[in-house]
Amino acid sequence: MTAVPTSGAPADARAGAPRRPRGAGRRLTPGRVLFFALFLGLPLLVYVVFVVSPFAQAIYYSFTDWRGVSSHQEFIGLGNYRALLEDRTFHLALRNNLVLMIVLPVVVISLGFALATLVTIGGSSRGEIRGIRGANIYRVISFFPYVIPSVVIGILFAFIYAPGGGLLNGLLGLVGIESQIAWLGDPRFAMAAVVLAVVWNMVGFYMVLFVAAIKAVPSEVIEAARLDGAGRLRLAVQVVLPIIKDNVSTAMTYMGIMALDMFVFINVMTPGGGTSKSTEVVARYLYETAFQKSDFGRASAMGVVLAVITLMMAILVQVVTRKKEDA
Repeated sequence: MTAVPTSGAPADARAGAPRRPRGAGRRLTPGRVLFFALFLGLPLLVYVVFVVSPFAQAIYYSFTDWRGVSSHQEFIGLGNYRALLEDRTFHLALRNNLVLMIVLPVVVISLGFALATLVTIGGSSRGEIRGIRGANIYRVISFFPYVIPSVVIGILFAFIYAPGGGLLNGLLGLVGIESQIAWLGDPRFAMAAVVLAVVWNMVGFYMVLFVAAIKAVPSEVIEAARLDGAGRLRLAVQVVLPIIKDNVSTAMTYMGIMALDMFVFINVMTPGGGTSKSTEVVARYLYETAFQKSDFGRASAMGVVLAVITLMMAILVQVVTRKKEDA
């Protein structure tokens, strides 16, 4: 049988017909222009005004000796950056930030992932896949610290660590350990004490993030791994973790950014950067330089350095994640 053409025009005529140029029929009508202006142009304008413009101003101020209280701005080139190279306090603050950038993401994300695993797939391996008994209660309890403002948490832990009448020293006394340690005043313990407060504050948020990611893992994958004899630890590390690696990468980036800030916790729990500047961070030192010493030029240089480190950290996390994915 002979095939019947699907349209009224002959096949030869259809084959020889000129093609419409790509983009024909997509002319910029007034309605399309208005759409682009509202939904693309307006957000871009807001971003330029409130993000790009202040950052550009900070870069410019970092090359001046602006004191922040007058319009006089003398261009001094790299003078502020050279001063930072000789500033021992800035070196100490930057070192503390870099240590926090490594420690905080590892601790918080590890605990968040462990808790998320327990409340989703950590229950009995028989029958239905579920979390441990009382998982919903544990979710609420773990997430509760995240809804408390950081300032309140800083004040709360400052009372807990108080050398006289503090909860921590009181508990040590109950178990027979007489202690009057000034946890936030002793350079040996101050930073660890602050880190503990941050971990308590942030673990619940990342637990919820990972719970949502684990819930999206196909149940067939988890069931197959269990049938192959995978225990809970192996199931979490070798099966679930590789599947949700994008969520882990995002969490590492956000937590790294927070570790490079830490202004609220440090300023509340250890005002002035702690004893011997043991807990000083760049953000708090920047605030002191700008608003207490009125050296906005040098403070802007600190901000630029911190922004560059933050950008490099975010890029590094993405590069490492992609390499593991390609491998």
